[in-house]
Amino acid sequence: MNVISNIGMALFMSLGMFWQVGWSLALGFIIAAVIEAVISKENIQKALGGGGLKEIVLATGLGAISSSCSYAAAATSKALFKKGASFISSMAFLFSSTNLVLELGIILFLLMGWQFTVAEWIGGIVLIALMAFLVKITYPKKIIEDARIHQEEKGEHDHHEIKANGGTFWEKIKTRETHIVIAQNFVMEWSMLQKDLVIGFLIAGLVAIFVPHAVWSVLFLKNSSPVVQVLGSAFIAPIIAILTFVCSIGNVPLAAILWSQGMNFAGVLSFLYADLIVLPLLLVYKKYYGWKMMWYMLGIFFITMVLAGLIMFVPFALLHQIPHPTGNIQSQLTQFSFNYTFWLNLMFGSAVAYFIYLNMKNPMRHRHVYHEHAEMQHHQ
Repeated sequence: MNVISNIGMALFMSLGMFWQVGWSLALGFIIAAVIEAVISKENIQKALGGGGLKEIVLATGLGAISSSCSYAAAATSKALFKKGASFISSMAFLFSSTNLVLELGIILFLLMGWQFTVAEWIGGIVLIALMAFLVKITYPKKIIEDARIHQEEKGEHDHHEIKANGGTFWEKIKTRETHIVIAQNFVMEWSMLQKDLVIGFLIAGLVAIFVPHAVWSVLFLKNSSPVVQVLGSAFIAPIIAILTFVCSIGNVPLAAILWSQGMNFAGVLSFLYADLIVLPLLLVYKKYYGWKMMWYMLGIFFITMVLAGLIMFVPFALLHQIPHPTGNIQSQLTQFSFNYTFWLNLMFGSAVAYFIYLNMKNPMRHRHVYHEHAEMQHHQ
């Protein structure tokens, strides 16, 4: 009976986590759908062929206004790489789109405090700088060439872009045709990723309820010296992220749970940064680029995330700004009231309902028709 009760609590926790971040997930998917509908990827990709500072800065900026969903970011990053963007530029986009987006900073501020928001945004820049440096000094030319060949040999067909026609950005965004295209992109992206998101939230709920405090104490080296705790947590946190499957904004509630269970600041940051190396995404990288590139990315990303967590810990420790959990995090995550979360979910939930309605009234019958139309426009 106790097991059944705990399962019920875990499901309720999963629902509570989704409630806390649901609006920000919706915002991320909407932003991605808008970008897909009104901005030409071809023009973007032409600007990202190099791996210099200019291309890295541009890729970082584009990622920051893109989707916060790790899976969507991985797909877009792969498309950039496949069409000629350098490996460093495409990875800068990937890091930026999962660390520097607005909605992630907002949800961190609301759940965990301003320190985590600042550490996430500044840490995102640190992540990109570290990644670029490590790739440049280890540059795996053969692995990168093999990754491009792997994509060509697979003959993989990406989802065709569905784009609005003609005019400037603001002229497009006002038309009903554009709204329909945005709706179709939104539903397509959500349908691809909904299963992974549901699994992620379920695992997070189970971890929060079933893993006892004593286990966390051992993992977080609570009986060790402060230095060992900081170093150990920063190293262990990405491993926990890999095994818990929770990516994107969905890992923020679990990070809050780990924080309440005693993980120190450096470890929590490393965990937040590690949303790009969860097991399902590693398998996605293997599918996109092949085994060798997947292992290379895992190694570079892991080192980068550990170092970034440690680097960001230092200034906050020196300034005595290391935050501590206040109140019962689990209780906060499962509280339903008429607060900012309710109104944000209502607002963005209404937008989602509108897009679903538009998609139902205007179903996407044949994606290749849109593709052929775009090709005709391109050659005219």
